[in-house]
Amino acid sequence: MSLTVGSPAPDFALKATVGEAPIQLSGYQGSKQVVLLFFPLAWTSVCTTEMCSVRDSIARYSALDAVVLGISVDSPFALAAWAKEEGLTFPLLSDFNRETARAYDVLYDDLMGLHGVAKRAAFVIDRDGVIRYVEVCPSPGDLPNFDAIQDALR
Repeated sequence: MSLTVGSPAPDFALKATVGEAPIQLSGYQGSKQVVLLFFPLAWTSVCTTEMCSVRDSIARYSALDAVVLGISVDSPFALAAWAKEEGLTFPLLSDFNRETARAYDVLYDDLMGLHGVAKRAAFVIDRDGVIRYVEVCPSPGDLPNFDAIQDALR
């Protein structure tokens, strides 16, 4: 079932990096807007471009009183290494068990022979836990519309 604008955002708790406590979506309720960016796999060219673009404009999201959370099915160990290599300063969350991507209906059945990889997708969630923007990219090679995401945060 696809999530739409106005739907309550499914809650989750995902590991950010090795040794850190899980980050829970509902922990931001009442205080921050949240941008969820699902991406297929760390260390791939388009995913690196996407996450580095967010890194380079993170001040814009902060100015809009929002946090950005990147989510993939990679392990927390791989995400921690990739974040360090690319200087990514916002949380990357491991959905290794694919429960969150499934709840948000953004899981490929098959992507080039790989089963259970997250689609590239963006969700803006308001302070009340309601989805205010949804974009599921038609192809893993497409980037989300960052201008539209920031407009939804305004």
